[in-house]
Amino acid sequence: MHVSDHEFIMSLRIRHPHIDPAEITEALRVDPQHTWRAGDMRCAPAGDEIGGTHRESYCTGRVMAKPELARDQVGVESEILRALGTLRRSFDLLRRLQEEGGSAERHVGLYAREEFRLELLPGSLSLLGRLGLALALDVKPTPEEPSGVALN
Repeated sequence: MHVSDHEFIMSLRIRHPHIDPAEITEALRVDPQHTWRAGDMRCAPAGDEIGGTHRESYCTGRVMAKPELARDQVGVESEILRALGTLRRSFDLLRRLQEEGGSAERHVGLYAREEFRLELLPGSLSLLGRLGLALALDVKPTPEEPSGVALN
C-alpha cells in the first residue's frame, strides 16, 4: 500500500442569516463542533461572554472523526466525492440555505511535508456546484508525528 506525505480532515461549515443550527445538524446528520444562532451573545472558546451578538447563524461539524493519512484507497478526492454523495439527500436544505442568503462550504484541512498533487475530477466539481457548496482547502505544514504515524 502506498502512503503519501499528507494527511487530511474534512468538515462542513454553514452560515445563514437566521436559521437554527439544530435544524442544520439534524438535517445533515453532522455532529456539531461549533454553533451559534444569529442574535446569541458572543462568547470566547472558554464560554465567557465577550460582548455583542452574532450577526448570523453558524454551524461547523467534522465529516471525519480524525485526520486520515492519504493512501491508495483513501484520498482527499475520493473522500470529497463520498461525502458529497451523502449530502445529496440534503439537496433541498442546501438550496434553501443559498436562496435565503446563506452559504455552505466543504472545508478540507491538508497537512503535508512535501508537495503533492490534488486533482478534483469534473464530476466532483459539478456535484459541488449543484449542491451549492464552496470548497475551501487549508494547506499547512505537517507536525512531526501526524495521527501518531511517522511519515518517511
